[in-house]
Amino acid sequence: MYFIIDTNVPLTANNASSAGPECVRAAIARILQLQSAEILVLDDNFLILREYQNKLNTSGQPGLGDAFLLWALRNHTNSAHCSLVHLLVSIDGNFTDFPSDPRLISFDPSDRKFVAAARAHHANPPIVNATDSDWYHDRVALTENGVQLEFICPQEMTLARRT
Repeated sequence: MYFIIDTNVPLTANNASSAGPECVRAAIARILQLQSAEILVLDDNFLILREYQNKLNTSGQPGLGDAFLLWALRNHTNSAHCSLVHLLVSIDGNFTDFPSDPRLISFDPSDRKFVAAARAHHANPPIVNATDSDWYHDRVALTENGVQLEFICPQEMTLARRT
């Protein structure tokens, strides 16, 4: 099974968010599950990996989220652990695989690469989210545009929309 991991999952595993202990445990468990039995989807332009690198420690320390980044860097070309997808960018700078749905016009630009990767990948992998309520608020439009979502911390989705 293929999955895309939003950056908030390893950040939560690092206990670097406002999430409660139950969500931190869920993020840790989700990362360990992915590493042991699933395949991480990344893009071949390293946009996802660069975002991970901007928010996590490339040494793999001190948290499990940092260890996840180091694992992804070491395995990004290993097809047993990672699958790379090519993302096309249009003349206006948008991802061609991001839906043109007007309900998603204000969707976070930094998260669009995850949506584009999910839609461009042959397996249409779910995007795993821990704490970013924007995904939850736009779930209907995303789902209707073929994007699968996995919320590992549903208790965090009652929070107000992030701006």
